[in-house]
Amino acid sequence: MSDGLEDVVAADTVLSEVDGHAGRLIIRGRSLDELAGRTTYEEVTRLLWDGFFDNLPADLAPALAAARVEVFAEVSALDTGLLDRTPIEGMRALTARLADGDDLKVALRLVAAPAVFTAAVVRAQAGEAPVKPDLALGHAADTLRMLRGKPATRAEVDALDTYLVTVSDHGLNASTFAARVIASTRAGLTSAVLGGISALKGPLHGGAPGPIIDMLDAIGRPENARAWIEAALDRGDRLMGFGHRVYRVRDPRADALKAAVRKLTEGSNAMPGRLAFAEAVESAALAILKERKPDRSLQTNVEFYTALLLEALAYPPSAFTCVFAAGRVSGWIAHAREQLAGGRLIRPQSRYVGPMPRVAA
Repeated sequence: MSDGLEDVVAADTVLSEVDGHAGRLIIRGRSLDELAGRTTYEEVTRLLWDGFFDNLPADLAPALAAARVEVFAEVSALDTGLLDRTPIEGMRALTARLADGDDLKVALRLVAAPAVFTAAVVRAQAGEAPVKPDLALGHAADTLRMLRGKPATRAEVDALDTYLVTVSDHGLNASTFAARVIASTRAGLTSAVLGGISALKGPLHGGAPGPIIDMLDAIGRPENARAWIEAALDRGDRLMGFGHRVYRVRDPRADALKAAVRKLTEGSNAMPGRLAFAEAVESAALAILKERKPDRSLQTNVEFYTALLLEALAYPPSAFTCVFAAGRVSGWIAHAREQLAGGRLIRPQSRYVGPMPRVAA
């Protein structure tokens, strides 16, 4: 038996390939380098969904904009009970109000949901009214406008599009596997996406980027990095933003997002010196990990520069996992539809290692 299902192949997929040894991510036959910073989220969603839905339009933007407007009606269900929860829990609860089903309309509403509901929850928790979607805007532009109540710059829209594309799919990770298991029962796409959100919420999966901001703020200055990191490791703390279950070299998504942060912040007043500081912390962390664990390849992963990018876009750290879900949801839906096409209920075996009943003499 493989602990944590390590190296167990549980599905054949045409959606993405994670090459952990070469540090390469392929999405529907295209490398991440071809997609990140060069395509919109609507375009990569269509790429992922191609062949899984009938009558898939060539341009998903108008249909996705209409879905944002439809989903916004559920924002009225926001109450004090939900506002006392974390943003990911509030967003998940509102998503659960959407009807289940397996068709394109359901899928589009589910892609719209994290963008609309995250913005509404974050604004409501800050005492501000929700902002209605704008049919004339692309998904990334409207996502930022609903969050901040004002139009985003072209650079900001490009940065969010880069992030959403970069995290749209990534092999059979924990949340995607959860979504496929649920889809295999024919429960519906909404149920599968809710399972994905719930798995993503965990700190060992999509819940990791937020604490990276806490780490950077606690370190404060580049010269403090080594002492702070060594003390954290001495305490047995997990160093968020480093190491990956699959990659044995640098996570290619980290490089894509680092480039996006640099492009967003260069020549602007956004977070002056923050990227250079983060790079100094990254260098110190990699050096210490190499010294302490020379037999393991612990490299920078996607969460480290996710934190920098989302911070620059004015998302509060408490909502970082929601934005991760906003990108990954198109992948969850593609995997759910792929699982349905195979038609097989996922039902692995377990091995009983508990006590046996005593046999009467």
